[in-house]
Amino acid sequence: MKVIIAGAGKVGCMLTKKLLAEGYEVTLIDNNQQVMEVCSDRFDVMSVQGNCASMEVLEQANIRKADLLIAVAGKDEFNLLCCMTAHGMNPDIHTIARIRNPEYGDQIYKMRDTFALSMTVNPERQAALEIDRLLNYPGFLRRDTFARGRAEIVELKIKENSKLCNIALNDLNSIVKSKVLVCAVRRNGVVSAPDGNFVLKEGDRIYVTAAAKELTSLLKNLGIITHKAKRVILCGGGKVSFYLAQMLSRADIDVHLIEKDRDRCVELAKYLPDVSVIWGDASNQTFLESEGLEQCDALVTMTSYDEMNMIISLYAQNCNVEQVITKVDHTENSMIQDILNLGSVVCPKELCCNQIVRYVRAMENTTGAALSVHSFAEGQMEALEFRVDEKTRNCGKPLKELQLRKNVLIACITRGKMPVIPDGESTFDVGDTLVVVTNGDVVLHTLNDMFA
Repeated sequence: MKVIIAGAGKVGCMLTKKLLAEGYEVTLIDNNQQVMEVCSDRFDVMSVQGNCASMEVLEQANIRKADLLIAVAGKDEFNLLCCMTAHGMNPDIHTIARIRNPEYGDQIYKMRDTFALSMTVNPERQAALEIDRLLNYPGFLRRDTFARGRAEIVELKIKENSKLCNIALNDLNSIVKSKVLVCAVRRNGVVSAPDGNFVLKEGDRIYVTAAAKELTSLLKNLGIITHKAKRVILCGGGKVSFYLAQMLSRADIDVHLIEKDRDRCVELAKYLPDVSVIWGDASNQTFLESEGLEQCDALVTMTSYDEMNMIISLYAQNCNVEQVITKVDHTENSMIQDILNLGSVVCPKELCCNQIVRYVRAMENTTGAALSVHSFAEGQMEALEFRVDEKTRNCGKPLKELQLRKNVLIACITRGKMPVIPDGESTFDVGDTLVVVTNGDVVLHTLNDMFA
């Protein structure tokens, strides 16, 4: 499949890396010569310098032979024009545009055909949705949903006083009193797929597959807070904060949004009448305390600077705020985040890339394609959801008899509306959906790719 990426910023480069790793033919377009030189050295791609909405530049990029155009340039209007021009030159091409302006949201959806859009992505709104989900279950650092919300893979960190410290995975279900499966463990930055003899230690990050209805009891049995936040402080007044404040205020949560730009505060107050918009510097310790830091249930740092977000989050943790969530834009800081023990971290750009990769895979494999794809453990693991069809091999066989590829694990089987955490005796049949976990070295385009 031939893919053209218009815009070589952080998202464009992240997409290029992911798609090249899966064997797609990628052409990269950007107007900045220096950026293109760096990308040419970094990636094995065809690069075209120029205006990605120009017919001449798109012609140089072989738009007429391309299967997909992904427009992730800096301006929404530019991305729309790029997609419209591409579709005019190649009516069969699929187009994806990144649209970030909240004012465009509804009208873009209603006018997708007019703008010749196959799909739109909004990283900031995706990040807000993810943070909202985390606030609903304060004990989890991350949540990925499968089987129409009936099953999840959640991330937990083993703390010093945790009931899971020094427990072998074989004994896990008796401790948590729920049927769960640990599909990956991250220890000192290294991710592994553990067996039943693996012993959990303080500081481990574990990725647990469970039925959604078991999540509350899982947290309760581990002695982790389960009440939802009633008072939340948002640091920073960018797009993610705007979307999140909207969501939380609609749920009758007391939201305090801190922004240091006075004009932006006035604008936010206009569109968020039920939110307390405060003009001030969230990085100022005295100011943050005066706004009731120690009385809040959760704090989310969403300024424009990763470093500032990390510092504010660390201070909030030191003040014993129950739940702290940090937004980051640079995924290469993952080791620093581990060292600092930041807890929940959300990266809008990574969420956006994962959504686009899901679409690309579905394009190539209309039949048997993954229903959803989630990257976790700092991108070192993937969880894919597939539907079992008539072409799927080994239906009805116990899992213990299957020859699976190395580093592939069946983490959940959903039959009808019932998710099941499997054991060696479990089987799958036509109509079931499976959640399959792999490491980054294994690419599964269809369910049959998991068999050795």
